[in-house]
Amino acid sequence: MKQITLWCMLLFSVITYANSTTNLKAREGTVTGRVIDASLKEPLPYVNVIIKDSENNTITGGITLEDGTFEIENVIEGTHTLSIQYIGFKTTSKTITIGKGNYKVSIGDIFLEEDIASLDEVTVVAEVTTIKQKVDRKVITVGKDLMTSGPTASDIMNNLPSVNVDQQTGNISLRGNENVRVMVDGKLSNVPIAQLLRQIPSTSIKQIELITNPSAKYNPEGMSGIINIILHKNTNIGFNGNINVGVTKEIFAKFNSSIDMNYRNGKFNFFGNYGNNIGNNANYGFIDRLDDGSVQTFDSKNKNKSHLYKVGVDFYMNDNNTFSFFTNQNLYEGANDGITGVQFINQPLQIQDFFNDIDNVVSQYNGIYNHKFSKEGETLDLEVDYSVFGQDEIANFSFTNIPFPPNYTDFVDTDRDQTVINLDYTNPLNENTKLEVGGEIRLFETNIDYNSTGLSVNPLQDMVPNNGDEFIPTPSTDFTYKRDIYSLYVTYGKTFEKWSYQVGARAESVSEDASALSQSVNGLEDNPFENDYFQIYPSAFVTYTASEKNTYQMSVSRRVDRPGLQQVNPIREWSTPLISSFGNTNLEPQFTNSVEFNYIRKLEKGSITGGVFFRLVEDEINRAVFIDQLDLNKNILTYDNFENTTAFGVELSSNYRPTKWWSFNASFDLFARKQKGIAETLTQPIDMATTSDIARNTIEVDNIVYNFRLFNNFKATKRLNLSVFTMYRGEEKGLQFTRKPMFMVNTGLRYSFLEDERATFSFNYSDILNTMKFEFEGDRPYPQVGEFNWESNTWNISLAYRFGGGKYRALRRKNRDNNETSGSGGFL
Repeated sequence: MKQITLWCMLLFSVITYANSTTNLKAREGTVTGRVIDASLKEPLPYVNVIIKDSENNTITGGITLEDGTFEIENVIEGTHTLSIQYIGFKTTSKTITIGKGNYKVSIGDIFLEEDIASLDEVTVVAEVTTIKQKVDRKVITVGKDLMTSGPTASDIMNNLPSVNVDQQTGNISLRGNENVRVMVDGKLSNVPIAQLLRQIPSTSIKQIELITNPSAKYNPEGMSGIINIILHKNTNIGFNGNINVGVTKEIFAKFNSSIDMNYRNGKFNFFGNYGNNIGNNANYGFIDRLDDGSVQTFDSKNKNKSHLYKVGVDFYMNDNNTFSFFTNQNLYEGANDGITGVQFINQPLQIQDFFNDIDNVVSQYNGIYNHKFSKEGETLDLEVDYSVFGQDEIANFSFTNIPFPPNYTDFVDTDRDQTVINLDYTNPLNENTKLEVGGEIRLFETNIDYNSTGLSVNPLQDMVPNNGDEFIPTPSTDFTYKRDIYSLYVTYGKTFEKWSYQVGARAESVSEDASALSQSVNGLEDNPFENDYFQIYPSAFVTYTASEKNTYQMSVSRRVDRPGLQQVNPIREWSTPLISSFGNTNLEPQFTNSVEFNYIRKLEKGSITGGVFFRLVEDEINRAVFIDQLDLNKNILTYDNFENTTAFGVELSSNYRPTKWWSFNASFDLFARKQKGIAETLTQPIDMATTSDIARNTIEVDNIVYNFRLFNNFKATKRLNLSVFTMYRGEEKGLQFTRKPMFMVNTGLRYSFLEDERATFSFNYSDILNTMKFEFEGDRPYPQVGEFNWESNTWNISLAYRFGGGKYRALRRKNRDNNETSGSGGFL
């Protein structure tokens, strides 16, 4: 009996010791939840979820999935802080306890509110690009995956839904129309849009907004809408910054680099940026004339060098008053060496050798004052922006086997300045109602002086075309263009239950004055143009949230597209032996009435957005093609106003994550529009024709174009990501020719390393099948086929490194729109 008792006591001791040993080892728990956008009631993917201990040390963490959910495993026992952090939203923290009887903690839904004051602060860039449909715009948050698509903003643009960039000219279009305004941080710039997009490093872009139907608060410029590029702004405590370097090559090497820094201490935040792009670009192509068998060949090399600087300061006077000032300085040097050959049957090769030097400097000065009233959300903003642009161009033309004109040089000097003053007042009348009123003054003036050493045919002589022999010095031209705009706006918005709406109107008084002084055989000639008008531009937006997964939106607006500077400039924009392009000083604005419907469907692993739009365009601006009456082999391109036209379209886009390691963005857009223009043709063969054989026709072209894009991101490891991008651009009919379909496949990878993944190495190989080219055929004004090529089959290597840390609120800067065809703001 004693032995049994002894064995029982021994067994009980072993069991007790085993249990106590197990309890000494801390158990681990799991934390789950879902993150929701408080205003849109949509799940937020890729949100940082961080768990910290009582001493604020990070224990573990993760990111939310496409449906906004998260699950953090292996969380040790104890009381911790759960921190939810996402770019542009207020950080939310909750206290959680992992312990006995509570090892599976469910937080439920966490609603994040947009942090307007911190929209400009720099945080860790998200891995994956996301696209959100808001009531008046698509918001693309640029992730590291999209940054690998190329070194500049121009490279990123071709990856966006409904956006296309012409790689030959640099022109950008939205929904198939180039009448789009480009902003950078809502600021206006005098930098030409093509130059601007090639200067902005892709690593500097935080978000891109596609504002297809802007509200009355925005300047009503742009038939197809506004593209707003939002850049990172560093306002972290202490000394912080980012460094980026890269190289791109197919035929020529192109180098780019940028650095942005800030020092935040007390009431002051000092910030500065520098970026450059240096390199050569090759372009080449041909045009075959089918009526006379002639062939034009083109071969050019562009040498570009740009430097962009920005310095500024934010001064936080107190909790209610903030002042900020910055200046941008943009220095650009460009050179183009191009050879155009013209080969007629049984004739020697004719050659035009073109070489030009372009230097321009853009200086921008911006100041903003922000006052917050005691009432939550009530603010007053005053902003003054002044920019000047100066450019000198020297263009040399030399000819071989071309009897006229003789070799000559053109000198073109351009100066323009712009002043913009904005006053904005916002008053949330209650929790569900907001009133906004404001005013704006835009003063714009440009002066272009043109002089040439060349000769021109005397237009007063009686002669047979193509056989003139009386020449005069090419007339000099002094072109001045002024545009003053004074505007007031008001918007009123209200939310109730599942509905929300915003109505508004913008009233504008516009004064335009143009003068083109030319020194001709008749002496000094002036071609003045004046146009004063007053317009009201209404807008309305309605949103219905049927359920958590279904949202419907509708918007209507009236907009204006004022002629751009190149469209009204009578001085030649460019010239080849057989064609020249000039502006039309007498152009008048075109007006657009738009209606748009959107539907948003939230899925378990992503979302789908669909939309349709309709536009009625009044007094449409489009191309006119004329035959040069002094040489019937040559064409003149210009612009003119035409009758009303219509356009409509359909758009579909989706963010989806099929698995934890694969996510994609896909988009499809289709648009149809009717274009009207003027084209002259010859009714007789070219060798028999005279000016009386020129027939002028008004042309109508019905066009349906569709585009498809698919961007795949594959997470190979925690630090290594791979991407594949595919784009198909359907056939497009124009007034002069029909462009053939275009197709491209890009691949890329990025690898993050060092502590906190502060460094990122990226490699991108573009157009791996070498299929990108601009191929076309047409019959106006002559039957022709052709093809143009550029350096599309490129590889790019880049390295990015960020330093510093901490966060602080940044001064809120209003997002402004552009009222010129060129972009705004610049990288800096």
